[in-house]
Amino acid sequence: MSSASAKTIEIRVLRYRPEQESEPVWQSYSVPYTDDMSVLQGLQYIKDEMDGSLSFRWSCRMAICGSCGMMVNGKPHLSCQTFLRDLLPGPVRIEALQHFPIERDLIVDVGQFVRKLESVKPWLIPKEKRDLSQGEYLQTPHELERFEQFSSCINCMLCYSACPQFGLDSDFIGPGVLALLHRYNADSRDGGAAERMPALNAAEGVWSCAAVGYCSEVCPKHVDPANAVNQNKVNSARDYFLRFLMPRGGRE
Repeated sequence: MSSASAKTIEIRVLRYRPEQESEPVWQSYSVPYTDDMSVLQGLQYIKDEMDGSLSFRWSCRMAICGSCGMMVNGKPHLSCQTFLRDLLPGPVRIEALQHFPIERDLIVDVGQFVRKLESVKPWLIPKEKRDLSQGEYLQTPHELERFEQFSSCINCMLCYSACPQFGLDSDFIGPGVLALLHRYNADSRDGGAAERMPALNAAEGVWSCAAVGYCSEVCPKHVDPANAVNQNKVNSARDYFLRFLMPRGGRE
């Protein structure tokens, strides 16, 4: 881009460098842009050309990896699919995802999220063991349709930054994990629902959801975690009442 034709936009980044700051501070950059530049590309320009100390996560640049989530003008977005042209005239305010501890600049600590993800056993637990000679597990298009939408989650955590309940209580398992839990429970090949039920029924489980629904609004892959949460509430209630109708442990 020639200097004569360059257009610029102000990008304000909430910086946090623990070795020199006790709390985050705003820093402003005047960034040249073209109409096809994303917010992520704007940040990359800052890091490459203006301030190499700026820290943020990114990988695929195609809204697949989920690593470049951040707050853009106060709302959770994937920075790779958010374009500077849509944020004119600026300034554009960039912050780390809300409700997560900040490690540095736009990088948040994802450890608690990963532990929650692992707790719901996000893999297929077959109903019946099969060997290779028995062939693959077959599934009808209708059976696939029951969970396919929820399998599109890319673990970007935007829904967590949009969730007021998670903001109030970080122990809440959260919309993204509940959507993934439902993805496996709804899969006709899976037999692990009973193993996931304790996480669903826990005090910080599905009933902590306040049904705001903003999680589905910000989801870049249209997973609709609010829908998954509602279905999980139905399943949790069914499990509760079935304990009385079909008591376990040989009780009459």
